[in-house]
Amino acid sequence: MKLAVVAVVVCAALLVACGRAESLEPGAPASQESASPPPSTAAARADLSGHAGQAASATPTPPAAPITLVAVGDMMFGRSVGQRILSDGPGLVFHDELAAMLRAASIAVGNLECSVSERGEPQAKGYTFRAPLLSAESLKLAGFDVVSLANNHSLDYGPTALADTRAALAEHGIQPVGGGKDIAEARSPAFLDRGGVRIAFVGLVDAPAEGDFSRAAWEAQPDRPGVAWADRETVASAVREAVRSADVVVALLHFGIEYQTRPSVSQRELAHAAIDAGATIVLGSHPHVLQEVEEYGSGLIAYSLGNFVFDGFDGAANVSAVLRMVLTSSGVSSWELVPVLIGADGLPRLLAP
Repeated sequence: MKLAVVAVVVCAALLVACGRAESLEPGAPASQESASPPPSTAAARADLSGHAGQAASATPTPPAAPITLVAVGDMMFGRSVGQRILSDGPGLVFHDELAAMLRAASIAVGNLECSVSERGEPQAKGYTFRAPLLSAESLKLAGFDVVSLANNHSLDYGPTALADTRAALAEHGIQPVGGGKDIAEARSPAFLDRGGVRIAFVGLVDAPAEGDFSRAAWEAQPDRPGVAWADRETVASAVREAVRSADVVVALLHFGIEYQTRPSVSQRELAHAAIDAGATIVLGSHPHVLQEVEEYGSGLIAYSLGNFVFDGFDGAANVSAVLRMVLTSSGVSSWELVPVLIGADGLPRLLAP
């Protein structure tokens, strides 16, 4: 069965109505038979013993806390956002209510659309993004656990800045995927254990060439830093490898066509390849606008989660959402889109219900 949810620009609040599952709370656990004997048996035993004994009662096992995963789209901490971080501190990026929602989740994940470094030289591209080192603390304060570097901006300032980005994230306990010092590191999954469930994250990119950015120039090699590139074979291989060591696999794919509200044929092929190979969730980024959420096979695909922290945009690109899911070892039990509006300052805010 498939279910598509389309982002409607004119009314972001419709995101919740269109995309919300019936409930984020897991269903009530199946009732268990009481360890106490039936009343008639208990009464008979009381008569035989000469006193009214109390029926034994089993101590109910509390249900396991739900595993909640929140996912967001492109986060770019350079330009005016970076200047604000330096002047006002790393805590200003995520407003109180939004930060509280992200921190309350078991896991928070997104796409990091910039280098985090003070070094490197800009590549020959239309847009190059570099953020201050304090940006990693902004992510930590909001509770992010995993970010993808598999995109068309993580090498904007070269391999030195990419290495700085990974180091800054590691310093704050955030795991990067999709980019590294060589192909092995770029393709390595991140693993998190929550509530007895082991969750793996992989990141890959398939974006159109532009300036110095291309598969030939940016794809990681055995002896060259870079990003993990996405085609049907590499996506399926990365997912199958992660499935061997995890209960749930999340594939972060940076793909599609900018500003298009409908997924491309290539997006659907790559996302379906990930699910068919065993992924539970596909989280898309790159188009800068929201695209549909699809229930495909036994998995969930968010083709594009749009922007999340990004200045310089207006209109549809500033209408966004947080995808909030409840996970079990079997997959996604429920999900919803929580509407977000990005201000002229590039910072996200929850929309009032």
